[in-house]
Amino acid sequence: MIHLKNVTKIYKQNGVVALDNISLDIERGEFVFIIGTSGSGKSTLMELLMREEIADSGEIFVDGRDVVNLPANEVPYLRRGLGVIFQDYRLLEDKTVYENVAFAMQVIEAPRRIMQRSVNNVLDIVGLRDKYRSFPAQLSGGEQQRVAIARAIVNDPRIVIADEPTGNLDPETGRDIMDIFLRINAAGTTIVMATHDKNIVDKMLQRVVELDHGHIIRDERRGFYDG
Repeated sequence: MIHLKNVTKIYKQNGVVALDNISLDIERGEFVFIIGTSGSGKSTLMELLMREEIADSGEIFVDGRDVVNLPANEVPYLRRGLGVIFQDYRLLEDKTVYENVAFAMQVIEAPRRIMQRSVNNVLDIVGLRDKYRSFPAQLSGGEQQRVAIARAIVNDPRIVIADEPTGNLDPETGRDIMDIFLRINAAGTTIVMATHDKNIVDKMLQRVVELDHGHIIRDERRGFYDG
């Protein structure tokens, strides 16, 4: 599902080697935590998978696409096949919950009937069907993150990439959000999640890949945050 071989990324403006010759394979249906301290390369790895950054060398394949050599006009199609969730939600403040989620389907010009059914289904999954008319400012942080998750999965992506999705949430809300991710994963979706949240990693016992100064220093099938 995701394949990286000998990938290096150097930020030329400051000479920082963000990733140094890393190789990693993630299979269909896996749930993988990417952990490490600030500056370890976690965010760079996520950005490479989404083609927000381009590797200086090596191979990256995401769902069969050669991301490194992908023509610029095909990048939007790569991203449409991914569900992406950020720490800061990135919701459209002038749109309702329903409209925020539906926007992801409008981009791919989905038929209105399918859009309505799909949006309602994912709002049920994240427990926000009764808030469909609310605006982001009327929601708690946890509710806003649920909207972001609904938007990410409404097009039924095979891969979800989440960058610190519980970073702004209290522990109890974070656990509720992780329960949603587990249900998504149980349905067959591959999940790659960067996180600093030790409690969540230790509780869930999923695969853990640890980065340190651009190197993979640990890869465990059922790992704890601190090994």
